[in-house]
Amino acid sequence: MSALLQLKVYFASLLVFFALDLTWLGVVAKGFYRAQLGHLTRPDVQWPAALLFYLIYVGAIVVLCIAPAVEKQSIGRAAALGAVFGLAAYAAFDLTSLALLKDFPAGVVWVDLAWGTILTAAVSAAGYLAAQRLG
Repeated sequence: MSALLQLKVYFASLLVFFALDLTWLGVVAKGFYRAQLGHLTRPDVQWPAALLFYLIYVGAIVVLCIAPAVEKQSIGRAAALGAVFGLAAYAAFDLTSLALLKDFPAGVVWVDLAWGTILTAAVSAAGYLAAQRLG
């Protein structure tokens, strides 16, 4: 992929990621996370940290999941690479939190691992489609 196409795919993927994750965190699973993590959460989101995560993570998705799939012309490859990457990335946070943080709920780990896997696979597939249409 050319640098210009990667940049376009990055922004398209960022929009998809942001929309899906905010829908998940703010609507679908809001009550679950509040009930499970309420004792650990801040009253206000630290948006600079959250946005930095989104920017870095989506960049990694483009480089590690979408670009190799575009090379092979395979949306299945995009989704599979995204699923593996999402599982590993979310496991880094959740399993470390479970190992080190007092009262970190195990139920959150399994929900988060599933969400990270599904979310990253979906964003990778959407990014692949964006590359096909924009390229």
